[in-house]
Amino acid sequence: MRVLMVEDEKYMAEAIAQVLKKNHYSVDLEFDGEAGLDCGLSGIYDIIILDIMLPKMDGLSILKELRRNGIETPVILLTARGETEDKVRGLDSGADDYLAKPFHTDELLARLRALGRRKTELINDGILKYGNIQLNPHTLLLGCKNKEITLTLKESQLLELLIKRNSMIISKEIIIEKLWGYNTDAEDNRVEIHVSLLRKKLTQLESDVCIRTIRGAGYVLKTAKDEE
Repeated sequence: MRVLMVEDEKYMAEAIAQVLKKNHYSVDLEFDGEAGLDCGLSGIYDIIILDIMLPKMDGLSILKELRRNGIETPVILLTARGETEDKVRGLDSGADDYLAKPFHTDELLARLRALGRRKTELINDGILKYGNIQLNPHTLLLGCKNKEITLTLKESQLLELLIKRNSMIISKEIIIEKLWGYNTDAEDNRVEIHVSLLRKKLTQLESDVCIRTIRGAGYVLKTAKDEE
């Protein structure tokens, strides 16, 4: 399960991340609101742990922006504030759970497990649609008309990222960060390989969707209609 944690107290964030990793979570950390929002909008995370008091952009504003953009990823709000009014504001803004500092990591792990089960139960087939293709990132199945093909995990994550960043050019650097994490030695050629393999599978399905290379900028998803 992939988790995004947005928390400006670096020492605490890194300590929690270590605990989560030992419990088999994949964790990305961000330390300010703007960077956290950018990552959250990618839609690639299973759960977001979000502090309310953040530099550049506060957690409630991030949460509202995520929901406004159709990102339904479960969110746990973290804050030093424990008053009922603050909890109500957070939940009304679209949070799924609320944890006041200080807290025990066992409680956080329990809440993550609960949200993970809830997400699995509430997924509306998990289908992402673009042009004439349908992607189920939970089964890695890519369908077009009456054909279906299985993607690798990285191919599915790449296509999901391209679909959710609809019509936006995505650089190789962002793709590497989203698919392999920030502390990775993955290079540009790994992105190129996965793009090439994904293109072949889209062609195999006779899809009207293609991945265009924008020289010096990155990649963007297009349909045949867009190309007219």
